[in-house]
Amino acid sequence: MEEDTSMKFHQQLLAIDENLGKEEVEALKFLCSDLIPYKKLEAVESAQDIFQFLMAKDILNKGDTFLLAEILYRIKCHFLLQKLGFTKEQVQENLHQKGKVSQFRQMLYELSEDITSENLKNAIFLLRDQLPKKQTNLTALEFLTLLEKQGLLAENNLQVLEKICKNVSPDLLRKVNNYKWKSANLKMSFSLQLNQQMFCCFWGLLVSSLTSSRTPPPKKSIEHFFYKMDGSHRGYCLIINNDVFMGGLNERKGSFKDAEELQHVFTWLGLNVRTYNNLTSAEIKNIMDKWKYEDHKNSDCFVCCILSHGKSGTVYGTDEKQVRIRTLMSYFLASQCPQLAEKPKLFFIQACQGEEIQRAAYLQTDAQNPALLSTEQIIFPPEAIGESIPDEADFLLGMATVDGYASFRHVLQGTWYIQALCNKLKLLVPRGEDILSILTEVNEDVSKRTDTKGTKKQMPQPAYTLRKKLIFPVPINPPPSQQQ
Repeated sequence: MEEDTSMKFHQQLLAIDENLGKEEVEALKFLCSDLIPYKKLEAVESAQDIFQFLMAKDILNKGDTFLLAEILYRIKCHFLLQKLGFTKEQVQENLHQKGKVSQFRQMLYELSEDITSENLKNAIFLLRDQLPKKQTNLTALEFLTLLEKQGLLAENNLQVLEKICKNVSPDLLRKVNNYKWKSANLKMSFSLQLNQQMFCCFWGLLVSSLTSSRTPPPKKSIEHFFYKMDGSHRGYCLIINNDVFMGGLNERKGSFKDAEELQHVFTWLGLNVRTYNNLTSAEIKNIMDKWKYEDHKNSDCFVCCILSHGKSGTVYGTDEKQVRIRTLMSYFLASQCPQLAEKPKLFFIQACQGEEIQRAAYLQTDAQNPALLSTEQIIFPPEAIGESIPDEADFLLGMATVDGYASFRHVLQGTWYIQALCNKLKLLVPRGEDILSILTEVNEDVSKRTDTKGTKKQMPQPAYTLRKKLIFPVPINPPPSQQQ
């Protein structure tokens, strides 16, 4: 029986090895470099070699395969988890307690995924006097490994990495700074725990006699902290794309790009997407009324995206009549749509919320006043959030502009806000980030953009009454931009 179990375990490892390519093996090596000496890793030619080293240290065995499951999860080989008897949701839920890959190693690996070939070329050039000769044809992981070997990079030595990122890409530098912030908070928390340990022990002994007869409070389940997102149906996503209007409002050229990208991304996330083009104000209300009566019983959530012209607290139908955003959301209150009660309802609205704008070329305003357009220079004006959401729980509202401001759209590339939203969903959902963290990254992305003169800025902002963390399950397929 013992031999059968051992053989089954080795068969699992062999099957995993056969499904890993050269890039995945390099990723395995990198994520294990805190667990296996560099000299041994240099001789690695296949995943089997790595498995042998891990088994020799008894951190991978037939009774405990979580380390391998964690690594496969982090390199997004989710389809291989089933060979170890895991689902991606199970791995994700246990990472905090069982994970062995350090935060530092995770940060470097995630950083490597975002380093473009141009970033890498520039980084190597910056360190040309500090790296060994003929080290120009490197992958991002090989470059980071080389920095560690040269003593230029360590968990407590990030200065060189920060200088590189500052010079080649502010986005990369933000990831390093985010890691430092999390690391500092973790150390502070640990220090406080040590300082409080003796007091807590003493206090526990002091009050134990007083509380021994009481029934302890029930432990909170994982559902208490996270919205349930593992139902038989992820939910519906409505996209209303108004780009041609009946009167004086300009055609919203480029809006099709936003609609297409939203459809790709939310389909990838498992939602059933329905797109409606060019609806009047009455038709928009009718669509909302229709969908509040649809069967949402088995849905995890509901998403609605509206792309149109707008004014303070409203969006325009193609008949150029305004519809209040609060009205649209009210169709899905718990009292109006009981099947969505206690489920997250997300609204993303790309529309101006006023006429205060900055001049642009190749960009068009979503404001009511078309005379304010300009073709003098390419700029990227401010975008942010308008009217607040209803008091009822479980809503999230993301809008492109603060009240009173116009939003802009490139006639070919779409809007900054929607494109940033889609890009960050594709990047961060596979990393297990919750929706508010993702929207914070969207804010960061858009806030760093500016016009050619460096004087014009924009700033999105979400408003929400979510009561729990909302994390979309990691799709089995790669993001739309990576699918062949």
